[in-house]
Amino acid sequence: MTDETTFRADDPARFALVTERYRRELQVHCYRMLANYDDALDMTQETFLRAWHKRESFRGDAAPRTWLYRIATNVCLDFLDRRTHRVPVPAGLPGAGSELHYLQPYPDVALPADPQESAVARETIELAFVVAVQHLPPRQRAVFILRDVLGWPASPTAGTLGLTVASVTSALQRARVTVREQLPGRRLDWRRPATYELSDDERAVVTAYIDAHQRNDVDALTALLRDDLRFTMLPDPGTVSVTARDAVDGWVANGLFRPGHDDWRGAVTTVNRMPAAGLYLRAPGDAEFRLFAVAVLRVVDGTIAELTGFDAGDKPWLALPPTW
Repeated sequence: MTDETTFRADDPARFALVTERYRRELQVHCYRMLANYDDALDMTQETFLRAWHKRESFRGDAAPRTWLYRIATNVCLDFLDRRTHRVPVPAGLPGAGSELHYLQPYPDVALPADPQESAVARETIELAFVVAVQHLPPRQRAVFILRDVLGWPASPTAGTLGLTVASVTSALQRARVTVREQLPGRRLDWRRPATYELSDDERAVVTAYIDAHQRNDVDALTALLRDDLRFTMLPDPGTVSVTARDAVDGWVANGLFRPGHDDWRGAVTTVNRMPAAGLYLRAPGDAEFRLFAVAVLRVVDGTIAELTGFDAGDKPWLALPPTW
């Protein structure tokens, strides 16, 4: 049975069997568009539902993967158009006018299993890249992802988005300028080996970061941070550049790090193909260490250049145990 007859046949089980193989890569595509793991899961499912209802439109003039990516892209655009529950970002703050306040980490265990697709995902799944893309308007974002991430030619991209080739070319040029402006300093190459694992340097820094928490050692924690640290603590919007001491002082002042009071444990992990620490907190009066946050780190020359913190207690898909 050909792809065309399979897709157009009134056989939901057969249709699901054929399309399911693309689920993980479509989830990554939707995540790049939306920067939110929960929304990416929902929009991937919506893609399959829409594909089933549109199965008669599949003529075999494009590969099934291409057809599904077209649908997924427009599903995400429709979702962005109807997002009425936006939390406004105050003007002047980093992230104003973007979707950064929806940012969620992406679990490495959910990346595509196929080596080729996994390598593609890892090149453009790091947080800084995803954040940079979110500064683009939705259709410009779609053009950039289809053209520069997936490598689509201009004509299929234009057909997918209902644009002219000239409009796609113009949008891509503008998008590239914006993304370059948003990328942090010293980031020149997004490629990682297809078999990415933490380097010895990265593992040592994450281990030291956890150890500083466990010992409530403010000085040791400060020493791990670059003085031009780029810091984000979600769900607060935006990324700010702060000194190492200011960052630690802020954590202490906000009760996130209180020497001699809070009791921490931590696990070395990876998120978005980046080094990360899963942090567990045992609050006063509690008998257990409970999953509190995941800190995603970019390590440069043995220090932390970027730190993005996420509340981890409501994210079981990170595959971290809820208690230590």
